[in-house]
Amino acid sequence: FRAVRDVLSDDGTLWIVIGDTYAARRGWQAPSTRGGPKHADAQSMAGGMRLEGTAIKAKDLIGIPWRLAFALRDDGWYLRQEIIWHKRNPMPESVTDRCTRAHEQLFLLSKRARYYFDHEAIREPSTGRRGPGNLRPVRAPPGERTGANAKLRGRLHQIGARALRNRRDVWSLASQPFRGEHAAVFPERLVTPCVLAGSRIGDTVLDPFMGSGTTARVARRLQRHFIGGELNRSFVDPQRRHS
Repeated sequence: FRAVRDVLSDDGTLWIVIGDTYAARRGWQAPSTRGGPKHADAQSMAGGMRLEGTAIKAKDLIGIPWRLAFALRDDGWYLRQEIIWHKRNPMPESVTDRCTRAHEQLFLLSKRARYYFDHEAIREPSTGRRGPGNLRPVRAPPGERTGANAKLRGRLHQIGARALRNRRDVWSLASQPFRGEHAAVFPERLVTPCVLAGSRIGDTVLDPFMGSGTTARVARRLQRHFIGGELNRSFVDPQRRHS
């Protein structure tokens, strides 16, 4: 992320989607997850997650998203916001002592206190809008009806909702199916607001963990340039075939 900061424009932003995980002493691991192309080297070196010398116990939720966010903030990034990606169709979990996880964190960071953010490009439909002539006046709270600002407050209550509102920090989206080896594909609707808010037409979007190429497709569709990197060649080759 220091390398990302070096090439990021001064008014640029960093968007990170990251999920959490649980600690475990894995003497046994499901064959489908052992030695996979993405984590094989780490698994062979670590031999599973080592908990010795830490306060983390087996079955503890580790808190990886916030640990990463705090580490980046300590390293000089501005930690601007946590956004919750609520997954409408989460992966089933055969657990009986906790709820099934149905969200991941999306963090917005910047390298400067002031940065480019097009909030108008990502506005969402307002709820509870009332049509013309159907505004419901609301009285100001008791004790505020005789002050200099009482009439102003009363009028503000009668304005009603607009057609669009500032986007909220909980995004409820279904995950997107993908035919290929990549099992954690972002939906394009998750990436689109990040690209729209964080860049202008003609800007360059960088994704150092491009996976199946969702960010690249969104950037091209929105008339942005794109640079991507990926360690796993099995993810890269299908992109070249379909690009």
